[in-house]
Parts: sequence; structure tokens; C-alpha cells
Amino acid sequence: MWSITEEAVPAAGNPSTPTLPRSLTPASALAAHLAPESLAGLQEHYSNLCLEKSQKVNPFILHILQEVDEEIKKGLKKAITLNIAGNNRLIPVERITDEDFCILSKILQNHPYIHGLDVRYNLISDAGAYYAAELLETQLYLIYLNLMFNAIRPEGAELIARALHKNTTLKYLRMTGNKIENKGGMFFASMLQINSSLEKLDLGDCDLGMQSVIAFATVLTQNQAVKGINLNRPIMYGEQEESTAHLGHMLKENHCLLELHMCKHGIKNYGIQQLCDALYLNSSLRYLDISCNKITHDGMIHLAAVLKSNTTLEVIDLSFNRIENAGANYLSETLTSHNRSLKALSVVSNNIEGEGLVALSQSMETNPVLSNIYIWGNKFDEATCVYQELNTLMASCHGIN
Repeated sequence: MWSITEEAVPAAGNPSTPTLPRSLTPASALAAHLAPESLAGLQEHYSNLCLEKSQKVNPFILHILQEVDEEIKKGLKKAITLNIAGNNRLIPVERITDEDFCILSKILQNHPYIHGLDVRYNLISDAGAYYAAELLETQLYLIYLNLMFNAIRPEGAELIARALHKNTTLKYLRMTGNKIENKGGMFFASMLQINSSLEKLDLGDCDLGMQSVIAFATVLTQNQAVKGINLNRPIMYGEQEESTAHLGHMLKENHCLLELHMCKHGIKNYGIQQLCDALYLNSSLRYLDISCNKITHDGMIHLAAVLKSNTTLEVIDLSFNRIENAGANYLSETLTSHNRSLKALSVVSNNIEGEGLVALSQSMETNPVLSNIYIWGNKFDEATCVYQELNTLMASCHGIN
């Protein structure tokens, strides 16, 4: 989940499509001076190009392009995300192949209204990655590209990463679920040494290795452009928590990163201690995802301590760890008496029982900033349920009065 809030332009297509920051659309001024009629015709252009290349027309692409043409003709939007996600459940879908993506990339070149392209859950492989790279080299208006859960491997990752060496417009790239492995991760880490415009990079579930995770930690000590990075579920061997140590060191040096995802990194209590030590010196991070790790209640001693002085963290995801009642009590004490910056906390499935759940609920009564605590998947006893029912009744009565 990427949650950094920005003033944004509405995106077309699926409501779940991330919005595009208005400050990141320099092409809007140019597009505003062009007549909508001169830019319409993506559907026709696509059909003609398929005919020229003797390629079968994909009815799913045709349908989406027709909708975009209509939006452009109405002149209602100057920044459109073209949503051709293969997991669309609302209309019949024929998933995009490499050949489809080749045609699509040709018709989108330098189209000033297309600022985002979402082609997740399709059949794009390394051959299609070539056309994605070509698009990044020629499309001067694209700021959002979603390639999640396709079939791109290390070779395709290299093509995309090299295209980003020169690209200065793309702000957000999602590669989650493409098995680019350690080799592909290294290409993207090297890219961040050169690229100074990309702000969000999503490489979760990409089978990154220890070497590439450490490379990202190293390059982010210098790169001041990246605001959010997802490094979830790398392939790690050993129990030394080396990647956590490097990412902790990065947080001491980096004061621009707002969002860090470290789900399934094998973090234990020693690792969370290293991260917390870094957070004493970090003044930028707002969102920390350390879900699905091996953190217990002892690790919460360090997190509760740093939260007493940290004033920037707004969201912490501790889901699927094992902090239990003791850990919940450590956190609730800090949230009740000290911290006034955290807005949301997830402790889903942490083996917390009634005592800990009630303590967390009570912290919300005195903390005016903390608005959401996610607690499902724990052990609700009778005391917890009674307390929740009482709070609901009191809130209802307060509303009536």
C-alpha cells in the first residue's frame, strides 16, 4: 500500500488506480492549448496499426481506448491514466501479450493526455519490456507506469532500468510480482545512482536477493529523490539480519524517504532495535511497514521508546508478528502519554488477548491524533467485547446528546 498523500489529479479507469500529483504534470500546460479533437482517435489509430502489422485486434484494448477517446473529446481531463489491467472484473478481459503491448506503445508515444499507464496482471514478458523501455525513452508525459504481476525477468528489468537512466519524467514505477531476481534488482539499484526524478519504486515480491537489498540501502544514502520504496519479500538466507542493518544505516543518512516497506525480511528483535536506533536520527519517514516478520514483545520495548520522541511517523504496520499482550501494553503506554504523531497502527494477527486489546483501545481515548488501530486476527475474549460494546454505546449516546 502506498499512502503518501499529495494534491492530485483524478485518474481515469479503476477507482483504485493511484492518483497523479498535479505538481508532476508539466505537460498539462501544453495539452491545454491543443484542440481535443486533434488528440482523439486512439481507438482508430490502434485499429489501423493492427491492420498494418497484420495483428489481431484485442477487443479489451479497443474498448478501453474508446472510453479514453470519449473523455478526451469531452475535454474533462488533462491527465489520464490508461487502465488496461488484466484483472478487471467489470468487463470481459483478453490479457495483453507482448505483441499487443508493442502496438499500444506505438500509439501512446508523446500523447500529452496520457500521463499514466496501468497494465498489471497481463502477459508481458521480457519482449514486452523492450517496448516499455522504448516508451520510457520516447513518451515525454508518462509519470506513472504499473507493470505489476506480469512475466518480466532480469533481462527485461535491465531494459527498463537502462531506459530510466535518461528518463526525467517518470515518477512512479510498480514492478511487484515480476521475478526479476537479484540480478534485476541490481540494475534498478544502479539506475538510482543516475536517475534523480523517480519518486516511488515498487519491487515487492520480485525475488530480490541480499546483494540487491543492500545495494538499494547503499544508494538511498545518496539519492534524495525517492520518497517511497517497496522491498517486500526478498529471498534471504541465514539469520544475521544483514539487510535490516544496512537499511537502518540508510535511515540515519536519508532525510527524504517517506515510505519504507520491509514485509517478510525475517526481522527479529535485534533487527527492530537497529531500525529504532536509526529512527532517533531520522526526521522524514512517515510510513513503516514491518509486517510478516519475527518480532516479539521484546522488540516493542525499542519501538515504544523511539515513539516517545519521534514526531514524523504516521503509520506503522506490525501485522503478522507476535507482540502479544506485553508488546501491546508497551505501545499503548507510549500512545497514551507521549506520542502525538502516529495516526494509524496495525497489529493484526499478533497473538494479542483481551488485556492488550483493551489497553490499545484505551490509548485512543486520550490520544487525539491516533484515529485507526487494526486489531482483527487476535484473541477477543469477553472483556474485550464488553469494552468495545460499551464504547460503541457511549459514542452513540454522545452523538444523540
